[in-house]
Amino acid sequence: MRFQTPLLPAVLIRRYKRFLADARLEDGTEITAHCANPGSMMGLAEPGSRIWLEPNDDPKKKLKYGWRLVEHENGHFTGVDTSVPNRALKAALLARTVPGLKDYPLMRPEVKYGENSRIDFLLSGAHKPDLYIEVKSVTLSRRPGLAEFPDSVTARGTKHLHELQKVVDGGGRAMMFYLVQRTDARQVTLAADIDPAYAAAFASARAAGVETMAHRCVITPFEITLGPALPFAVTA
Repeated sequence: MRFQTPLLPAVLIRRYKRFLADARLEDGTEITAHCANPGSMMGLAEPGSRIWLEPNDDPKKKLKYGWRLVEHENGHFTGVDTSVPNRALKAALLARTVPGLKDYPLMRPEVKYGENSRIDFLLSGAHKPDLYIEVKSVTLSRRPGLAEFPDSVTARGTKHLHELQKVVDGGGRAMMFYLVQRTDARQVTLAADIDPAYAAAFASARAAGVETMAHRCVITPFEITLGPALPFAVTA
């Protein structure tokens, strides 16, 4: 998934009201950018951080910049736009390049299921059960190499786990797909101390047969694509 316009480097001044961020461009201009991330962004919103913004000239958008990346001192990147994982995974599913999912020729996004829910992707193929896939964006890391989900309490995420468990209980196939938007991650786990209810729902869903898959993104200031698979550690 290539960015629509070339990203511009900037320095973060502050992030506030969840969806707003003030930043300083290289020429000294101070701007306000849209932050497409409702989570806490723990460890990613420190004033003075080097970030990358995507400019736009869309007259329908009030803000002319979108915050896309954080660049770390070690040269690694973290993607902060929570819409990216679905778009990156959709491209990989359409190209049938996701290991273990290549034999599903049909993919439908945002299909209604459960109780007022929509599954991110529903995969179908002849002579196999439909596969319900829920995608989560992972950006938190409190230990080197270890990515964690979630970075804040997520009642919606817990609901998704319950819905997927019902799919499996009904004889279907369901999967949690954790897409890690960090180039420095080597494995993924749950941040059970941040959201014990989510961790409990995950344990129940996993025991019922809900599958887990995790991949890291390949991130540059030009594009974000699906990268290699990562091991999922049930306990850190």
